[in-house]
Amino acid sequence: PKSPFIKSIRVSSGFDVADNFIVQEIQKGDLIITADIPLAAEVIEKGGHALNPRGELYSTETIKQKLVMRDLMDELRGSGAETGGGPPPLNQRDRREFANQLDSFVAKWHK
Repeated sequence: PKSPFIKSIRVSSGFDVADNFIVQEIQKGDLIITADIPLAAEVIEKGGHALNPRGELYSTETIKQKLVMRDLMDELRGSGAETGGGPPPLNQRDRREFANQLDSFVAKWHK
């Protein structure tokens, strides 16, 4: 829907082109919604906020642990280890947690 708070931007194709654009454009206090841990880490480093679709609002403390775990799992997959596949599909609890976190964020940061 049209909103003064939402904009759509198309970037060229390529590895991490969209992520790099987001990091370049992010302003302190902006919120992104992503399950991409490296992107979330870069956004937080620049003073932004990152919320994953399951309702976890990443923080400076939690993103470091998530990044280490993500890198470990990536290394294991690269060595041929079975890591159990990706995350399970979103469920009602995930959607509820996401909505609650988003509402809390908006109430806290955009008065």
